Amino acid sequence: MKISIVQYDPVWENPAENIQKIDSILKNLPETDAIVLPELTLTGFTMASDKYGEEEDGVSTKYFISLAARLRKHLFAGLIERDGDRFYNNLVHFDKNGLITARYRKIHPFSFADEDKFYSAGKDLVVTKIDNIRIGLTVCYDLRFPELYRKYAKEGIDILINIANWPTKRVIHWSTLLKARAIENQCYMVGVNRCGKDPFNDYSGHSGVYDPLGEELVSIVDEEAVKTVEINIDKVKEIREKLPFLADMKLI
Repeated sequence: MKISIVQYDPVWENPAENIQKIDSILKNLPETDAIVLPELTLTGFTMASDKYGEEEDGVSTKYFISLAARLRKHLFAGLIERDGDRFYNNLVHFDKNGLITARYRKIHPFSFADEDKFYSAGKDLVVTKIDNIRIGLTVCYDLRFPELYRKYAKEGIDILINIANWPTKRVIHWSTLLKARAIENQCYMVGVNRCGKDPFNDYSGHSGVYDPLGEELVSIVDEEAVKTVEINIDKVKEIREKLPFLADMKLI
């Protein structure tokens, strides 16, 4: 299985321009099975959830449905879900036919930046599939909470995905935690961050993919780029059988 990570610099709170940017970036997409885009893909890390939040007929959702179907690729993207008077920071899996396969609501809003005042917290793990490959979904600040990832490990996932707007001033935490989540859960860890800047922070990206032993397979730093990596799912089973650490895990 091949996964393409897309690191880019979104125009602040401008879905229309960002749609054009993504279309341009993906114009020469290499052969791949799945595409992963950063958190809140078309807006940046906005707190204007009431302005950009949408139901299933919204701009972001329609665009990603169209993009996945046009490219015939699985697509993982971030958007703001409106559910009545509540808003959620979502990671959505669109399949290669453009159908919504899974919707994960960020469990840990980033209170340090007041995200919890504008977004409600999700409550559920979400495991989705590509063929028989099990994929666990998370968003940005979730990465700091290993207990969430241990629960995914108990679900027997093969790949973990985290999409983010993680600033440069704490990017060493981002890279370290991605690697740790891969090692402790003996799975592939895919982390896709943004680059550039918004009104509040600078971002250097450091998007990357780590294998079940914590080896970095690919990375993108300080640039807009698409990189594709081959995921050998058999390696997950091999490592877990050779080093059966998960079997000894006790969630107390």
